[in-house]
Amino acid sequence: MDYFAHETAVIDKGAKIGKGTKIWHFTHVMPDSEIGEDCNLGQNVVISPKVKLGRNVKVQNNVSIYTGVICEDDVFLGPSMVFTNIINPRSAIVRRDEYVETKVRKGASIGANATIICGNELGKYCLIGAGAVITKPVPAYALMVGNPAQQIGWVSEYGHRLGFGEDGIAVCPESEEKYELKSGSVRKL
Repeated sequence: MDYFAHETAVIDKGAKIGKGTKIWHFTHVMPDSEIGEDCNLGQNVVISPKVKLGRNVKVQNNVSIYTGVICEDDVFLGPSMVFTNIINPRSAIVRRDEYVETKVRKGASIGANATIICGNELGKYCLIGAGAVITKPVPAYALMVGNPAQQIGWVSEYGHRLGFGEDGIAVCPESEEKYELKSGSVRKL
């Protein structure tokens, strides 16, 4: 076994778990799920069948990741954040064949208690504020807050808010990397 699982964790047969991953108390990893290398699954996490997590994904306590969710490398999922996977759930109607895919791109961070409505793509390195409710696709590097979430700015790959000059250029205060805002989207230079 190339990963650590706490004695209270339940790992179902058929789950694929990468080297160096840590799985903590009362977490359940279901069959046919894929967890990359060096991930960290906190306490009371559920990973449903066919979920895919890339390398170095950090899942904080009390997060359920349902079928249809794909997280790329270096994603952060804050405490008690929520994914949905059905647009119109009803207890009396079985819709297991109607799960809607949600993609979380490389480096994205989702704050505590945020809700991600299924079918949306969260762009690379976006930052979803605590408690935000995402109801539409999120651009790369976007800073989103509120219910429903609205974009209030842009962030660097280090998570710092970017201030763009008249030339459309911003500099991350920590990494000193430059970013360009052009035609409503941001890219790192």
